[in-house]
Amino acid sequence: MVDGQLFFESDEATFGAFAKAIYKHLGCKYSKFYKMDSLSKLGFLGAEILMQNQANDLRDDETALVFCNRSSSLNTDVKYQETIKDIPSPAVFVYTLPNIVIGEICIRHGIKGEAAFFVRESNDPAFMVDYVNLLFASTNTKQCLVGWLEMDETGNYEANIHLAVKEKCDNR
Repeated sequence: MVDGQLFFESDEATFGAFAKAIYKHLGCKYSKFYKMDSLSKLGFLGAEILMQNQANDLRDDETALVFCNRSSSLNTDVKYQETIKDIPSPAVFVYTLPNIVIGEICIRHGIKGEAAFFVRESNDPAFMVDYVNLLFASTNTKQCLVGWLEMDETGNYEANIHLAVKEKCDNR
């Protein structure tokens, strides 16, 4: 859903297949997508959807990213744990931090602004709003991708991402 409207629908049963279907639907051309872990794909696709029609005349340091979840990188941590039984996989290890999703989005969109990833017990929109308003007040941030990106160890996922724009927040 985007702005209350159905954006994409698929019968794919797994997140991996669903993510590939959205990626193809968006017409993305980003070869690193297929190497990403599930959490990074989730955030990457959310950012693509929100940023695809943005006329962006902002400097690369005026966009911030602030995400939060409950499970950190546990989904990938479990996969990495399996690889160390034989030969540890550096390709999996690199994704054993939740903030890697931020790096993937920043690389894709050339973002060099503030970035934070919080691990919290539950989705707390008030905390996120306060943090983004702090960024707007104390840095040169003009817009911020902000939200909840959850990918648990069993593959259950949820993404609730918003593009907060300073001018719109100043008028509330």
